Amino acid sequence: MLTINRLSHAEALFLLEGARLKAVEIGVPMCISVVDESGNLIAFERMDGAKITSITISQDKAFTAAAARKATHEYNAACVPGNLVFGIHTALAGRLCVVGGGLPVTVDGEVVAGIGLSSGTPQQDIECAEAGIDYLNRQLGNIR
Repeated sequence: MLTINRLSHAEALFLLEGARLKAVEIGVPMCISVVDESGNLIAFERMDGAKITSITISQDKAFTAAAARKATHEYNAACVPGNLVFGIHTALAGRLCVVGGGLPVTVDGEVVAGIGLSSGTPQQDIECAEAGIDYLNRQLGNIR
């Protein structure tokens, strides 16, 4: 039997809060998705003014990061013609996303979730995802 660790809904909301605070700071309204370790949605927020297309993109970024246990920008760097991984973005009916902004969330060295953001540039999306993870880690440190 396997024991699976995943974020609670309350912990997923910490990710959302940290990412939202950073998005407000940089002035870019975002769609923010948090999924469990298997890529299933736990929490989602669409800030006022975030792009409608970013709803699905943020969820796909979070899915990719959690399920593949790899940042989406890492896939982007490898997904070029001639590399063996080229074309991975067409897998799973196009659900794997190679645009920066999706990060795996690890606790004690284990991937327990994924966070994906969309509406800014890939760098802005990554920055907000990192802020969400930093905020979660601070909150977990306060709880433990």
